[in-house]
Parts: sequence; C-alpha cells; structure tokens
Amino acid sequence: QVQVVESGGGLAQPGGSLRLSCAASGFAVSQYRMNWWRQAPGKEREWIAIITTEDITHYLDSVKGRFTISRDNALNTVYLEMSSLKPEDTAVYYCKASLTEWGQGTQVTVSS
Repeated sequence: QVQVVESGGGLAQPGGSLRLSCAASGFAVSQYRMNWWRQAPGKEREWIAIITTEDITHYLDSVKGRFTISRDNALNTVYLEMSSLKPEDTAVYYCKASLTEWGQGTQVTVSS
C-alpha cells in the first residue's frame, strides 16, 4: 500500500524550531521527487519544498534559508527542518510524491 504519514508538528514559539517527518511505505523515497506542502487556515494549499532523486532541493522564497528538506533512504523517510519559525508558518503540513494521495498532514502552530 502506497502511503505517506506525516508527524512532528506541534506548537512552537516565534523564532523556534520543529522537525517534521514523512514516513513512506509501499515505495522508495529515493526513487521519487518528494515535496512538502502546507495549507494555512482559509488559504489554498501551497508548495514549499522539493528534493529530487539527485538530492537537488528547491524552496518557496518565503521559507528559503529557514527550512531544509532532506531524506534518509535507509529509513525511507523525508524530513523538513524548520527554524526561525514565524506565526505565518502556521498551517497543516503535508508531504507528497507523484504516486501518493494526500496524507492527513501534521499541524504546525507558531504562537507565543
């Protein structure tokens, strides 16, 4: 069964950090471009980061320099390290590959 399960969200203070995980099953993350997306309340889902099969990464401008996407092929897991968090980063975060459906996401709330 092809699926991804996101975890690691929670409450963080402005300026804080969180690490999100995306555990994949039924396929190898090493063989697919893996993406992180997010959806803030009342807004459309937006793409924020990608890691290619050659480990090339790209980011949405608003998270560049603060977020880092990475992959552990042995664990078949993709990560999103988030630092210098801002209230506007509050959203449900999703990871996705071309062959997967949307998962349940993980909620990130940035608030003092």
